[in-house]
Amino acid sequence: MERRPTTLSRDQLDYVLGEAVRYPHKHVHKGELRLTPEVFTTPGRETNILVSRFALIDCTGTIELGPWCNISARCRIYTHDHIHLGTQPLLALEEEHGVIWQDKKIGADVWIHDGSIILYQVTHIPDGVVIGAGSVLTKIPGPYEIWAGNPARKVGRRKEIDEKTLDDYLQRERFSLD
Repeated sequence: MERRPTTLSRDQLDYVLGEAVRYPHKHVHKGELRLTPEVFTTPGRETNILVSRFALIDCTGTIELGPWCNISARCRIYTHDHIHLGTQPLLALEEEHGVIWQDKKIGADVWIHDGSIILYQVTHIPDGVVIGAGSVLTKIPGPYEIWAGNPARKVGRRKEIDEKTLDDYLQRERFSLD
């Protein structure tokens, strides 16, 4: 079976980011999505990342995205939050003061699975982190940790594996319909 790259070409990446990147509060601050140079340095590939056009990437603040990342469909990555202080109507508070925003750094080899939400207070996601499908991340994980749930919590850690362990894993019997 021939395997094809799952990463995007430059043209595909430009199209996807045109669909996914949003500026919901550009009257307050307009950030940008920055891709680290390593995204474009893998031999034989135009890029080494995968971003779904169905993701929502809020660039009220700036987001830096590292190499080998996978941002799946229906993910939401927020760089802004609303002011929830006091008892004044929240919309009136927003009209008067806007929203709060901050930048976010997403490291290398981060996988944010389908339907996950990364909230404003998460300022960085270290290298190797996996966020499970449908999770709501409210805290900063450690490198190579696996987080899942709502609110997300640490459920595991990625570890080095040897070739035999990987081969055994790939060769194990799987359920198959008749």
